[in-house]
Amino acid sequence: MGMLAAVSRFVGRTFALWVLGFSALAYAAPEIFRPVVPHIIWLLGVVMFGMGLTLSPGDFAEVARRPREVALGVAAQFTVMPLLAFALTRIVPMSPEIAAGVVLVGCCPGGTASNVMTFLAKGDVALSVTLTTVSTLLAPFVTPFLVWVFASQYLPVDAASMFLSIVKVILVPLALGAAVKALFPRAGGVMLAAMPTMSAAVVVLIIAAVVAVNQPKLAQAGLLIVAVVAVHNVVGLATGYFASRAAGMGRAQRTAVAIEVAMQNSGLGAALAQAHFSPLAAVPSAIFSVMQNVSGAAFTSFVRRGEA
Repeated sequence: MGMLAAVSRFVGRTFALWVLGFSALAYAAPEIFRPVVPHIIWLLGVVMFGMGLTLSPGDFAEVARRPREVALGVAAQFTVMPLLAFALTRIVPMSPEIAAGVVLVGCCPGGTASNVMTFLAKGDVALSVTLTTVSTLLAPFVTPFLVWVFASQYLPVDAASMFLSIVKVILVPLALGAAVKALFPRAGGVMLAAMPTMSAAVVVLIIAAVVAVNQPKLAQAGLLIVAVVAVHNVVGLATGYFASRAAGMGRAQRTAVAIEVAMQNSGLGAALAQAHFSPLAAVPSAIFSVMQNVSGAAFTSFVRRGEA
């Protein structure tokens, strides 16, 4: 168990490097990762099963203990990033597929990596975990609606079908993970120790598959997508921080909200784009995964120095 924990910490600290390395490999040798593409949805289910293993009654008790902070954080999650994404697609000329992909990742719930970043930044980890949990549980209802509102002008959006996809890939694995933890605590504990490494490996594999299947188009539009995603992520981080400060939150709480708002569940975005739009629409989510870890690490260093 100690070895598993040590490996998990190492992978967590170096995750952005793993994503960059395997993305480069997928770009150079796409044939290695293309067979993974049909299995992206199922792979994401593994990640969500791992999140289910981490759920505890305390995550939900936090909602009742401080409903204002949780409500503000969740509201920021589902307004700041979707609106920024939509604004970018209106300002920057881009193909309908890329525009839909930018909107989609902006409409996703928070990712579990935000909890790690919040811990490293000495933010409010309990609030971060609760925000991730609540936004993830709301995602089947909120994400399809927001995508329909903001992306239907670019590509057809079947919100009902997307709802069912999110239920299958989020709620069902979450429930299974929680059930395993409750019914088989010893086995659940062993799996929980291994899941951070497993989840990171799965997300890296998903991103590599997205890069591989889009290699020719990335050669043409890669820099544009990187620039749009970078602005989306960094502005989202800053907006989340200053909005929570304006709401009167303390440093630890606004750090948690800022990181939660900016760090999306990019694996879900890639899976939904692949299933409901096109392979190219999954590219913004793949690039977002790299960008959010880089900006999150920089923000963590910034706030730890006491400058925020």
